[in-house]
Amino acid sequence: MTALRLAVVAGEPSGDVLGADLVSALAVQTGAQPELVGVGGERLIAEGLSSLFDYSELSIIGFSAVIAQLPRLLRRISQTADAIIAARPDCLVIIDSPDFSHRVARKVHKALPDLKIINYVCPTVWAWKPERAAAMRAYVDHVLSIFPFEAEIVERLGGPPLTYVGHRLIDDPGLGAARHAQLARRKCKTSDQPPLCLILPGSRRSEVVRLGDVFGLAAEHLSKINPDMRFALLAGERVERQIRDKVLEWDVDCPVYSGDAAKWKLFGEADVAIAASGTVLLELALVGVPHMSSYKLDPIARLLFNMVTTWTAALPNLIAGHVVIPEAYDKQVRPERLALIANQLAQNTLYRAAMISDFDLIWSRMQTGEPASDLAARTVLSIIGRG
Repeated sequence: MTALRLAVVAGEPSGDVLGADLVSALAVQTGAQPELVGVGGERLIAEGLSSLFDYSELSIIGFSAVIAQLPRLLRRISQTADAIIAARPDCLVIIDSPDFSHRVARKVHKALPDLKIINYVCPTVWAWKPERAAAMRAYVDHVLSIFPFEAEIVERLGGPPLTYVGHRLIDDPGLGAARHAQLARRKCKTSDQPPLCLILPGSRRSEVVRLGDVFGLAAEHLSKINPDMRFALLAGERVERQIRDKVLEWDVDCPVYSGDAAKWKLFGEADVAIAASGTVLLELALVGVPHMSSYKLDPIARLLFNMVTTWTAALPNLIAGHVVIPEAYDKQVRPERLALIANQLAQNTLYRAAMISDFDLIWSRMQTGEPASDLAARTVLSIIGRG
């Protein structure tokens, strides 16, 4: 089989990882390393991509940031679309970052209407602007979904054909080790160690600014309710210095850790977590750590909140189809509330047992029987007629 010419657009680290895994799987299944053109990060570059520009430019979070960065974003859209059109690839795969990648896809489709365009990671049409699902049919041939609940929603909304290919977290060795550790702790039922509360204030500076003080006060309140409680905080690389400075102001002992090895070790040892809303909620659920979610909106997002159509922002809840973890937004994010919930979840309560049982349900629903990258690669090859 001749080498596949693949255009790929990944605008953030998670998309870069998914794209690299897909390219690697395609190389195995076709017997030749794909020829790449487009935008990506370190992982895709390692697979042979010469990125058109530094993809960190596309790390645009929130309505406010998108508006402020729009002129530069539009220039990069044209640059990327023009390069893909000139390369005339066998297929275009857009991954995440819909503000950028879908605009590129529309431009490419207009110039190359016969080119197959595949969207890896479905836009959150289940959360807001559901009309995007039907609109995608004009330029997207197929969607590769990473969440099992999306197929029914996208079909109901009139979107493109969709295949649930699974989530790479299911096969992540670090997550697997942490899950195994939690399962072993369940069987023991007793522990020589005092309970451990994991603090996860988010990986973005804005999240740390909005939630850092509240989480610190929650930890202080929890230490008064349960004097035996230990604390640990996991900091992302980009916000580690900011978090370490913030924790110095807290009136509770809370060591700060960073890096994947520390992360999965803490996940395997934690009894409960207080977390910022995001993918980390799904990671905690798959490992089996009871937790709650907190989120504070930026000013413009608060004005547009009525556009949100989902009943929950927590992925564990969406996958289960019912409320599994509690969520707090804006003024609901109160230290005492977080502390009381955390204390209840850290102990041998029916609340904790029910949540852990639901985590097992979520784990089961996420299974596909094979790695996500392998199923994604087979689906891509089938769509372009090379399967």
